[in-house]
Amino acid sequence: MTEPRLIEISPVTRVEGHGKVTIHLNRDNQVDEARLHVVEFRGFERFIRGRLYWEVPVIVQRLCGICPVSHHLAGAKAMDQIVGVDVLPPTAEKMRRLMHYGQVMQSHVLHFFHLAAPDLLFGFEAPAERRNVFEILREKPELGRRAILMRQFGQEIIEATAGKKIHGTGAIPGGINRNLPVGTRDRFLARIDEMQRWALDALAIARDYTLANAGLVAGFGSFSSNHMSLVRDDGALDLYHGRLRAITADGGTIFDGLNYNDYHKVLVEDVRSWSYMKFPFIRALGPEAGWYRVGPLSRMNTARFIDTPLADAAHRELRAVTGGAPNNSTLTAHWARMIEVVHCVEKIHALLLDPDLQGSDLVAKGERRFEGVGVIEAPRGNLIHHYRVDENDQITFCNLIVSTTHNNEGMNRAVKDVAVKHLSGKDKITEGMLNQVEVAIRAYDPCLSCATHALGQMPLQIDLIDASGRLIDQASRDA
Repeated sequence: MTEPRLIEISPVTRVEGHGKVTIHLNRDNQVDEARLHVVEFRGFERFIRGRLYWEVPVIVQRLCGICPVSHHLAGAKAMDQIVGVDVLPPTAEKMRRLMHYGQVMQSHVLHFFHLAAPDLLFGFEAPAERRNVFEILREKPELGRRAILMRQFGQEIIEATAGKKIHGTGAIPGGINRNLPVGTRDRFLARIDEMQRWALDALAIARDYTLANAGLVAGFGSFSSNHMSLVRDDGALDLYHGRLRAITADGGTIFDGLNYNDYHKVLVEDVRSWSYMKFPFIRALGPEAGWYRVGPLSRMNTARFIDTPLADAAHRELRAVTGGAPNNSTLTAHWARMIEVVHCVEKIHALLLDPDLQGSDLVAKGERRFEGVGVIEAPRGNLIHHYRVDENDQITFCNLIVSTTHNNEGMNRAVKDVAVKHLSGKDKITEGMLNQVEVAIRAYDPCLSCATHALGQMPLQIDLIDASGRLIDQASRDA
């Protein structure tokens, strides 16, 4: 019997800000607890107070350099309510949707090819120097080229609709500030068929990996959970707008058709002393049973169907794996992401053919209000922006629940599952163990993961310390 020990992985940078993982082993050398800590305090909800409401869609983008469009649109949707607009002009809504589909496409492509694919193609235990996008470019140059050009296409869609590829200004309270010129539309249309072929090929990679490694996928960082997302009124997947739907691990309904302005009636944000990131749960179920997951896999579970044919066929194929029941296998999220890439390409194609994109009615006006909620399905999952504004047009209240926050409990459980299976009973730290922990966290694509470490090497340091504070073993890796 040994003394209790603590293993610490710090920093873990593939989250929104700085974090670390601590793994506690008991006297029998078994994992007792494993936690993902977010140790950076940003205070965004405080320092935005006092700013003018029309600044919000631009300011909130600074939360993230990878998914600024998601914050831009969630903030704009909340400000639509502040200016009294419930229905946007067709050109405005369709331009925003085009922007959003471009964003989800490029973000998913970046995550899949730059972060996930090295593990999937070369193996979790492959040498660290091989698990990066440059090795994909060297060994599979055509695949690497497609990854770059697909992301470029999505970024150019964002630029055309928002004005810039990063931190654009396209969405404004009540609408949009530009339409899509015919020449720009035609340049995108000339490439859309190629994007569709490549998206389907990428989907096949993710699907085939999941099916060929069904045993690994089923048991890696996986567990039963509730799931939540927006869905359209008819139950279809809708990444831009809809009502909130939450289901249990076996597909039972927790709530459905909920106006997202009432999110605070069904969700509670718990606080724990060891992390600056909150732990949301569903009020009716309580903190122990009410936690849930969001993101591509959850959206595949909550949506009854997808309204684009290729993605819908892929959705049915994924659901068939579990006989139509929700899929709770964490690594299946990669398959789900690529289904959404196909869906986004199909949506982009349909929108490019819509003459409303060349319309001139861009902004609507209404009766001034003092509170607004904007909700969108960001690449990583559900994103909530909630604001109150005073009579001087200044923000007095801001609450943000980002995708990574929704997934906080799920990520912690995934880390513990991997730690129990790969660390219990061991007294030496291996590089393979480091990567197993990374893979568990990476499956959720937590915010800033893509921007911070594109090489696929998370800078880690793990210290193995006994109860007296003596250092037993140490392993580290620099980015």
